[in-house]
Amino acid sequence: MSASNIPNLNTLRQGGGRGRLRGRGGGNEGHGFSSQRSSANKDRVVQGTDNDASVSRLSAVGLGYLDDPFARALTPSGLETRRLPIINRGTYVRTTAIDQLVARFLGHGEQKKQIISLGAGSDTRVFRLLSSPATSNIVYHEIDFAMNAAAKIKAIRGTPLLQRALGRVEDITISDAGDALHCPSYHIHPVDLRTLTHQAQHASADTTPPSTTNAVAHLQETVDQTLPTLLISECCLVYLSPGEAADVVRYFTQTLFPRSDKSETLGLVLYEPIRPDDAFGRTMVSNLAARGIHLQTLHKYASLEAQCGRLCEQGFDGAQAAADVDFIWEQWVSGVEKERVAGLEMLDEMEEWRLLAQHYCIAWGWREGRSTFDGWRDLKEQTSLRYSVSPNSS
Repeated sequence: MSASNIPNLNTLRQGGGRGRLRGRGGGNEGHGFSSQRSSANKDRVVQGTDNDASVSRLSAVGLGYLDDPFARALTPSGLETRRLPIINRGTYVRTTAIDQLVARFLGHGEQKKQIISLGAGSDTRVFRLLSSPATSNIVYHEIDFAMNAAAKIKAIRGTPLLQRALGRVEDITISDAGDALHCPSYHIHPVDLRTLTHQAQHASADTTPPSTTNAVAHLQETVDQTLPTLLISECCLVYLSPGEAADVVRYFTQTLFPRSDKSETLGLVLYEPIRPDDAFGRTMVSNLAARGIHLQTLHKYASLEAQCGRLCEQGFDGAQAAADVDFIWEQWVSGVEKERVAGLEMLDEMEEWRLLAQHYCIAWGWREGRSTFDGWRDLKEQTSLRYSVSPNSS
């Protein structure tokens, strides 16, 4: 969804500084106060990366890579920085590729559609979509930590441009805590994704804070289980343990959207790093670890094939496909557009660009139902699986 850049490019080039990973969440290791404090610190590291995303998006917009009138409104004042050319190109490829997947999902058929963005942060895609007459028949949900949700809502409150994209101001309601927003076409849910499965399994327990219980309940109430739905995770699930990440997906495939006559149409788009075991990948992982950022699912889903297998195993058994960013730049971007982008600024580190672009991928898959995802079938892919699994295998 977002016009954000490929993670951690500055870190890779400069050995420190800002990077960008779009995910939300962190591990809960051990027991007691010290482990809780450690977990909270990890969460804050991840939450804090959102400023890097908005700065990189604004850099790409300012140089003409992307057209996004909402980027400045969601970038904290005083943080504007011109990013390096390979960061700007990464931002461009990532954003336009996911935009294309979203457009093909929304553009197939006249039925109302629903998008659920995991760890959305300062992402602007919802405003771009809702301000376009061609894609107005949608409902958009964003799920993120309360702190990130509150920051976005504060920006909306203070920016008429953002408010206008959401429709009539009188239709917008905001929670007393300022961390939840609801209107007919847009919902911001202050939910830690790790709590979703716990809430579903322990609905009668009283160990979860009431605010979390209420937020999850509101999510379940506002999501329309009968609409064709697209889940988007941009470097979000990678922060969770493999088990936690699978549980989050399972919450949507089994709890919110169980297979039925009314709820067959469900798709997932993932943007994640891959190939951690070569020299470049090891450097990437090491530099991120030095910043306190640990990508917990990276080694489990380290290849395009593993990402496709993951989608199939987790219930997206209609079809699965994946491509790295280098492939997408070469195969999805037209020659005319490549010339335009190349003319924006000099990019002379072509070998470094290709190395970096080969270490991030987009994977997409869907569950069969009513041909909603037919628009994805002719997309060029590097790796795909074209078989189905038993519905019970997810």
